[in-house]
Amino acid sequence: MKLSCYALRPDPLTIRPAPLTRPWMDRIADNHAYRCLPLNIANSHGWEVLSPCAFSATWSGGIHARDLKLTANDGYPRLADFAVTHFAYGIVTFHLSYLFRTEPGWDLFATGPLNGGKDGIAPLTGVIETDWLPYPFTMNWQLTRPGTVRFDKDEPICMLFPVPHGALQTFEPEIMNLDDDPELKAQTFAWKERRDEFMKKFNDNDAQTLKQAWQRFYFVGKMPDGSQPEQHLHKLRLAAPVDRRKPPATKA
Repeated sequence: MKLSCYALRPDPLTIRPAPLTRPWMDRIADNHAYRCLPLNIANSHGWEVLSPCAFSATWSGGIHARDLKLTANDGYPRLADFAVTHFAYGIVTFHLSYLFRTEPGWDLFATGPLNGGKDGIAPLTGVIETDWLPYPFTMNWQLTRPGTVRFDKDEPICMLFPVPHGALQTFEPEIMNLDDDPELKAQTFAWKERRDEFMKKFNDNDAQTLKQAWQRFYFVGKMPDGSQPEQHLHKLRLAAPVDRRKPPATKA
């Protein structure tokens, strides 16, 4: 499977696999936040497009494009080629400098870095049919209140990952009683009993339990009865983009 990224300029923005880490998770004692495997997988669930400079967006709260000012904080000379305000309403529009193409039947999900909230501004998420689209799309963020928001150089301004086209329409949500699936119910109550026992020992300051610190059933992909699912990810490793552009021909 390929995600083709056609550069629209000689110096396109940097694309990288999204990292596992998040600054707010780093600040939590004992790396406790990284024990949540769903967070870890989501953090690295795609590729990030990075800002080429440090800049700030200052919004007065007005509805016009002129009410939002963008300023390069590090003297970057081409900010207007990268970030503009033409949608107004406190919206910053980023030109990603690529035309993306996915395999047939796959769309591209474009959003901000997952689990990477930013104070004062929110990413506007889009799903794009990049298996046929012959022109690029933009990434947009909207300030949530008047004031100034700053982005650092190499800070992610977009996170991308392919999703099957129209797959959600094939799902039919159903509300069931747990009693309807005796095997699932047994596994669920076995997990609850182990969890309750673990938390009682933990709250009683049992030395061995405190040393263990947390139960790893989901992290290692193990059912309460010791069996394991056919598929389980405890780490997501994505390929870094490979630059296959040919160098410009030299004049004789």
